[in-house]
Amino acid sequence: MPIARIAGCLALLVALSCTHGAARQDQIKKKQSQLQKLRKEINDYEKKIKEKEKKERATLDLLENYDRQSALLGKLVQTLQQEEQGLVSGIDSTRNTIGVLNDRISYLKRHYANYVATAYKYGQTYDLELLLSSKSINQALIRSEYLKRFSRQRKQDIDALSSAREQREEQSDLLERELAEQRDLISEKAREERNLQDKTKKRKQVLSEIRRDKKNVQKEVGRKIESAKQMEQLIAKLIEADREKKEREKKERETKGTKERAPSPKPRESTGAFEAKRGQYRWPVAGGKLVGRFGNQENPTLHTITQNTGVDVAVSSGTAVEAIADGEVSTIWWLPSFGNLVIISHNDGYRTVYAHLSEIFVNEGDNVTTGTKIGQSGEALSGPLFHFELWKDRDKQDPEQWLRPRGLTQR
Repeated sequence: MPIARIAGCLALLVALSCTHGAARQDQIKKKQSQLQKLRKEINDYEKKIKEKEKKERATLDLLENYDRQSALLGKLVQTLQQEEQGLVSGIDSTRNTIGVLNDRISYLKRHYANYVATAYKYGQTYDLELLLSSKSINQALIRSEYLKRFSRQRKQDIDALSSAREQREEQSDLLERELAEQRDLISEKAREERNLQDKTKKRKQVLSEIRRDKKNVQKEVGRKIESAKQMEQLIAKLIEADREKKEREKKERETKGTKERAPSPKPRESTGAFEAKRGQYRWPVAGGKLVGRFGNQENPTLHTITQNTGVDVAVSSGTAVEAIADGEVSTIWWLPSFGNLVIISHNDGYRTVYAHLSEIFVNEGDNVTTGTKIGQSGEALSGPLFHFELWKDRDKQDPEQWLRPRGLTQR
């Protein structure tokens, strides 16, 4: 391979590496900003927890602070995991670049060694003899030009070799920094995971104390009613956001002067497809016992009547929760009496709500397919529980009318 071509390849390789490095730095800055925000929110809830613990032993407000802090800690750990994955990819890329540079350096060394051996064997005398032995002036001029070009080529060889060595040193320094960052990141992630485990244990202790107090159970009824209203508001905001997005897309198409339909990033089913599968959708959790149906429900302790906006399934904490259909994660939120929740938007104005999640594995904006694991179930005040809702625009639907009969199959 000509040296000029090798030098060009090296320049392109390093340029790509630098571009990757610059992009990586931008990602790092963005991630650091996210991490700082998360840590601040976690610390704010830690202060609230300490203040509550000083005043009262165990209350729903204290449990709420534990819930929200644990949710943030879980998100922090997830963010650190994603950052680690990106860093591993960057380390692999840098190592590959160093490997390619080493191969090029070896080639350039061999090429230059051949020249040195030839120069040592023949020296300048050979060049002079080559010129003097020319049979004509024209041949002498051609040989002279050849020697000049050969001399320039030798200089290019030396420059290319030096440049490749410098580039390898730069990449080696970058690798050392990335490896050091990885070590720090692994250590930080382990520390936050331990912190999350500790908070989870304390939350269980608080939850156990709250369950023994009938006043808290009565207060929870009021919180459920208020949370149901907040859920309606949340759904209404999503509907309005969708309407505004459609209007923007329509204006953009009109501005471009085309009637072509703008491509949608959402992997949604064709019109009418969601309705067509009514009664055939898989349950979001496997097994468990259906302990709360849609509609009016009587509280077994207080004997009060409240409306259940979805269905409740008693399953062990940590049970996998999966999307029942293709869609887009439109919201990840927290509400009293619902805990951590995920809302997925589907085709034709349908939305599904997955609540009382101990862990969440997706991010807002993610496209999901049927069976995508979106998280794990957690606990409500009544015990280990998973809550599921299905909406058509602003209208609450009975999930059992859309899911497969539990007597036939759980999923």
